[in-house]
Amino acid sequence: MTKKLLPLPVSALAPTISLNHVQTCMSNPYPETLTFIGQQRAQSALDFSLGMELPGYNVYVMGEAAHGRFTLVKDKLQAHSKGRPTPNEWLYVNNYDDHREPIAMFLQAGQSKQLADDIDSFIDEVLDTFPAAFDNPAYQRKKKKIDREFNDAYDAAITEVEVAALEQSVALIEEKSVVGFAPLVDGKQLSDAEFAALDDELREQFYEKIEKLEDALIEALIELPRWKRESSEKLRNLKKSTAELATKPLLKDLEHKYAAHIGVLRYLKDIRVEIIDAVLEWLDDEDESDENKEDFDRKGMLTDFFAPNILVEFKEGDAAPVVYEPNPTFGNIFGKIEYAASQGSLITSYRSIQPGALHRANGGYLIMDAEKVMANPLVWDGLKLSLKTHQIKNDLPYQDNAVGSSFTLRPQLIPLDVKIILLGSRDLYYTIGEYDEEFAELFRVLADFDYYLPSSDKLQYQFITKVIEYCQGTLKCTLTDEAMARLLKFSYRQAEHHNKLSARFADVLELVAEASFYTKQDNLTLIDAHHIDEAIEGKQYRTGQISENMLSDIKEGHTLIATDGQAVGKVNGLTVLHIGDTSFGTPARITATVYAGADGVIDVEREAELGKAIHSKGVMLLTGYLGNKYAQQFSLTLSANIAIEQSYGYIDGDSASLAELCALISAITSLPLSQSIALTGSINQHGDVQAIGGVNEKIEGFFKLCKMRGLTSGQGVIIPKSNQVNLVLDDEILAAVELGKFHIYAVETVDQALNVLMNMEAGDLRDGQYPENSVNGIALARLNDIADIVNGDSDEKEDEKEES
Repeated sequence: MTKKLLPLPVSALAPTISLNHVQTCMSNPYPETLTFIGQQRAQSALDFSLGMELPGYNVYVMGEAAHGRFTLVKDKLQAHSKGRPTPNEWLYVNNYDDHREPIAMFLQAGQSKQLADDIDSFIDEVLDTFPAAFDNPAYQRKKKKIDREFNDAYDAAITEVEVAALEQSVALIEEKSVVGFAPLVDGKQLSDAEFAALDDELREQFYEKIEKLEDALIEALIELPRWKRESSEKLRNLKKSTAELATKPLLKDLEHKYAAHIGVLRYLKDIRVEIIDAVLEWLDDEDESDENKEDFDRKGMLTDFFAPNILVEFKEGDAAPVVYEPNPTFGNIFGKIEYAASQGSLITSYRSIQPGALHRANGGYLIMDAEKVMANPLVWDGLKLSLKTHQIKNDLPYQDNAVGSSFTLRPQLIPLDVKIILLGSRDLYYTIGEYDEEFAELFRVLADFDYYLPSSDKLQYQFITKVIEYCQGTLKCTLTDEAMARLLKFSYRQAEHHNKLSARFADVLELVAEASFYTKQDNLTLIDAHHIDEAIEGKQYRTGQISENMLSDIKEGHTLIATDGQAVGKVNGLTVLHIGDTSFGTPARITATVYAGADGVIDVEREAELGKAIHSKGVMLLTGYLGNKYAQQFSLTLSANIAIEQSYGYIDGDSASLAELCALISAITSLPLSQSIALTGSINQHGDVQAIGGVNEKIEGFFKLCKMRGLTSGQGVIIPKSNQVNLVLDDEILAAVELGKFHIYAVETVDQALNVLMNMEAGDLRDGQYPENSVNGIALARLNDIADIVNGDSDEKEDEKEES
């Protein structure tokens, strides 16, 4: 006979926390400096990656949020970066041969700012020199000589024509650079009226003379464009030589200062040539009406044309950079080029190139969230290309469309030396690996963060020390021993395990911070255990409206759930609802009906398309169990319906399969089930009860209902025995169990559950038979009868009985 199952003792319902050990740890903080608790596997992977300098050893940090991924990674990188050399600084300078392709140049730490200051001083010196250099007496003498040579040639040609004109009684007139002719009579120049009064013959003579003189003037001045061109060329050469002589000494000191850097020397050589044209174009201005404004504008133009554009700079002795990019868009990662509108077009220059996270992290480490990187295919493709080519990609994805035909840049690529750390979930890691073959080549190291931490004395010691540091450093308060023990229990509850703490240490710190709020309300600085409880209850209250509404519906009879008495084919199952960041348990009535037929076990949820795959699998296993348990001598034939009553949403998971099977057997045998006991558990085809999730929430959900209606000392919950280690129940439930008002049973088999629910022996199989008055014996007989009815054998048996 099956041994009567006893409820679990209080000691089995929650982990044991030694208050003496807590007091010892609190009075003697951990002697070593703690940067992080646990996660040795992940720490080892990070150390390995940081030690591997070869390409491809980037890291994917796999774990869920609040497990301390970012904190651990950042601490590791910052510690390791101090031993690495300070990276080079990178800047862009103008490419005077092709302005569309700025030249990338690197300098040692601190030199870029120095170079920029030197170029700025050089521009100031040029502005001080010009246009004042063109006022130099030597320059003015040479300029006047050039002007005089032109004027002499012009005057000689004009004089020759003027003499010829006088000989023909015609005067040559020159006003405002316009040359004309006027008739002379008796040595007097005629006005238009006087000329009109002359007789026609004389006027015609003057017309002919003037026409010939105009031809002569044209002939005399035919060389005028060449004279002007030669004069302008001489003047341009004069200005050019003057500018060259004036700027050469200004660059000489810079060339000597940067003699050891070939790139800077080439840059200064280009400036030596280009500054002359810039002086002639921008600084040869005789308009001094607004000198201050002109100087400001001129410096801006020279700066935009000659000054370097510094992308990243460091101080000498700086550690390698550790950069976290929270918003990994294409521009934020690879840099961007800014544009300005001018006359309806977009313009830009090398000075508008902005650095991205790869530029800032070059020579160091870049941390990003994997999900955000994968959200933009262009970013992921660009990152892979940059890692494979070891150059920072900079061809913007929108250059071919959004900018259109506007001026665009193709900056010289900058070499890339960076280690990428992606923070992401477990599911995303396997998804990327399945669909992207290059992922494994570029991210060879996996740092796997566990959900749990082993609860050793050492780990508890570290846990307590970190909490104390947070309270003293951030919250400016302290804790009692009992409050610390309560925090440990909270962490056990987060992990749902007697021997493991939750890796979500951030949740513990959040709870302490919220408890300090209630402590301050009491005008105290010492957090006690009841403050921790207040914080837990406060959060439950803030997020518990839905669970309270569901309890209210049960209380008002809208949802049918019985917590006492007995019923056939009805049982209280337990479910967990996950809404937002909260989870809570609630009971659900599960019913079963059985009748003669050959339809098998029908899952109403699946037929209504509300049951998902795992739930449907759990129901399908029921047929396998019935066949294996009872139908060894006959064909299993029946029709049965199983439903989770008053459930109108999608249902998944197989944790209700034990309750469904008990309801089904009750319907088969017509034996009533206790409604005071709720149960949860998954089964296999052999009747073994398997572990499920959310066991604590499920128990507490049924306990709240029983408490609301009044505890009767007969109420309780059946759970899988394999879930016993996951029990971390609330103190209120522990107290009720201690007083015998609530019971928790841990079962290994379906028979044990039936024994508790029906308060009778399930019956063990002996010689191919079950005891006649046992649950299994009654079930076997009933199933045999249904098979006979369906197969038509029942009439034959009745006839046999009558004949006998």
